[in-house]
Amino acid sequence: MIISALQKERAQYAPKLPKALRGAVKMVDGKATESVADQEEIKKLFPNTYGMPLITFEEGDAKAELPAMNVGVILSGGQAPGGHNVMSGLFDGLKALNPENKLIGFLGGPGGLVDGEYKELTADIIDKYRNTGGFDIIGSGRTKLEEEAQFEEGRKVCEKLGIKALVIIGGDDSNTNACVLAEYYAETKAGIQVIGCPKTIDGDLKNEMIEASFGFDTACKVYSELIGNIQRDANSAKKYWHFIKLMGRSASHIALECALQTQPNVTLVSEEVEEKKMTLGEIVNDIANVIAKRAEAGNNFGTILIPEGLIEFIPEMKVLISELNDLLAEGTETEKAFKALKKSERLGYVAEKLTDASAKVFTSLPEGIARQLTLDRDPHGNVQVSKIETEKLLIEMVEKRLSIMKAEGKFVGKFGAQNHFFGYEGRCAAPSNFDADYCYSLGYTASVLIGQGKTGYMSSVRNTTAAAEEWIAGGVPVTMMMNMERRHGHMKPVIQKALVELDGAPFKFLVENREEWALTTDYVYPGPIQYFGPSAVCDQTTKTLQLEQAK
Repeated sequence: MIISALQKERAQYAPKLPKALRGAVKMVDGKATESVADQEEIKKLFPNTYGMPLITFEEGDAKAELPAMNVGVILSGGQAPGGHNVMSGLFDGLKALNPENKLIGFLGGPGGLVDGEYKELTADIIDKYRNTGGFDIIGSGRTKLEEEAQFEEGRKVCEKLGIKALVIIGGDDSNTNACVLAEYYAETKAGIQVIGCPKTIDGDLKNEMIEASFGFDTACKVYSELIGNIQRDANSAKKYWHFIKLMGRSASHIALECALQTQPNVTLVSEEVEEKKMTLGEIVNDIANVIAKRAEAGNNFGTILIPEGLIEFIPEMKVLISELNDLLAEGTETEKAFKALKKSERLGYVAEKLTDASAKVFTSLPEGIARQLTLDRDPHGNVQVSKIETEKLLIEMVEKRLSIMKAEGKFVGKFGAQNHFFGYEGRCAAPSNFDADYCYSLGYTASVLIGQGKTGYMSSVRNTTAAAEEWIAGGVPVTMMMNMERRHGHMKPVIQKALVELDGAPFKFLVENREEWALTTDYVYPGPIQYFGPSAVCDQTTKTLQLEQAK
């Protein structure tokens, strides 16, 4: 197998560990925990794993002798840079506990556990994937572990393989499933521990104990390089406005971080749009006004960052999408009738079924966007936001607005636009030094939690703006992050998503500077991820973390 020169060099990289994990480890219990909301309901649903203490690891005196055990690992959900290093850290940590420990990877995500599809991950296999991007070592999947029948099939597979602990590497939904699984195995005394690791490039799995989800740092650096390249091109050609959509359905962390790294002319933040109850027309007017002001200075170019989930945060669009989700829910009579119609008849049929207000919004949209809103729903029954070309919608509406402004003498320039969507480009990139170190530490921490007999915990590594040796490793009960939310018409316990905090330091920094960035050409060009060189260049954290921790 041919590998790149970079892969050869990165294979030799030794990820940095917190000093507390480099030898014997002592576990220190902190305060008892409670869920972020709905405490009584969560406690009732998780009697065996609720209220457990926070855990911190410190340097110990003597290494404990532990019997050999088999541990299973699952990659769940969308890919994120650094997943292979979580597994490398887990593998090395388990071998440090007992050289006879074995790591078994379930293939294709949680479905591999239920279906009994697996392979043992030996040193030869692990070594090929150290410091690489992707989840291809065992593959990932989006099967949800929610049903008792699945738990029982998983238990049988674990018993057959002698597995005493499972590590589930995933986002908020995957770790919610891990928490439910941990509770079930504790309740049934199955003798199987369950530990989670926080993954998602979206950055919305975070709290006081989880400072960042892994992959966010790398993905944002990849996108920021691309944005910087585009900005340099825009400033060279001086004739295009680039509308750039970035991943992040439920939260705008990626768009905000990339804005902090590159200083574009306009950055839309979904949470602000929702807070201010901004209409689609107001958003379009704001963008058009920036374009007109720059044109007055002879600058007929610029960049605009758009979070993937923006359209769901615009109040009138949110109502429309909710009505469409109900109207076109799989198996409903209206959905069947809709699919039976000719393509040319479908939009008119939908408009007739909507409320007057939503019908007005729906019919005002460009036909292509309206059709995208009626595409098949995702597994949750929701519109597939990533397939809605919000960037093209804004270009078309801004162009119309500017033509009106030109007729009124309020726009004196030219408008040419290019659209982009950066998503998959960042999900499997080779991890930055930060993610390589952070992910390895998360995996190693998971092994120590297992060695301490813990279940229902998520691996936690904090103080991440300091040098890696000063990072604080430990565990946080997953129930601490949970609240009750309505899903498919029923109230369910789920990990609370972390949205952009409008009173937080990162967003405030954007607000303080965005007027200046809008009118000036004050672009920053981050360039590609640097793996070799001074620490100030190679090991820097995200701007978000630096501002949150005031460093």
